[in-house]
Amino acid sequence: MDPEGNLLIADGFTALYDRHARALYRYCARRIGPDLAEDAVAQTFLIAFERRHVIERGTADPLPWLYGIATNVLLRHRRDEVRGYRALARTGADPLLVPPAADSHEARTDDRVVARQRARLIARVLARLPARQRDVLLLFAIAELSYAEIAAALDLPTGTVQSALHRARTKLRKALEDLER
Repeated sequence: MDPEGNLLIADGFTALYDRHARALYRYCARRIGPDLAEDAVAQTFLIAFERRHVIERGTADPLPWLYGIATNVLLRHRRDEVRGYRALARTGADPLLVPPAADSHEARTDDRVVARQRARLIARVLARLPARQRDVLLLFAIAELSYAEIAAALDLPTGTVQSALHRARTKLRKALEDLER
């Protein structure tokens, strides 16, 4: 940041990218797959650079702001995301992840079968969640943001974030309990 607290100089913005691009990539890759994630992260930083004047002076960590931009970029991919969750729920094969080698130990374990069942169920629940609940849940679970950071990222009151996360967790918990029966 420059002396006035803005990301006006290229070095400051490069440092911002170096510090947060990997976390944003993980978040985007989980939502839309690794092939599109790089483009989403690039677009996120392009928008961030264009709006760098928006970051408030003294903001300790602009990561929630970047997650908010990334989430908006992902809105375009929402249909594909829901389709991917529905495909996972139907087939048990996650279209966003590279499958392990057929001869690997991981592929041969019984735990893998149980994990696939749970993954299918979780994908089914995620596909059915309202967009706000899904965004809040994934920012919490994948990006590991706090309530306040999620609120900042999505421009929502903290109470709304807590409520949406509670509802999403309740739906997931109920579905998992039903699977165990």
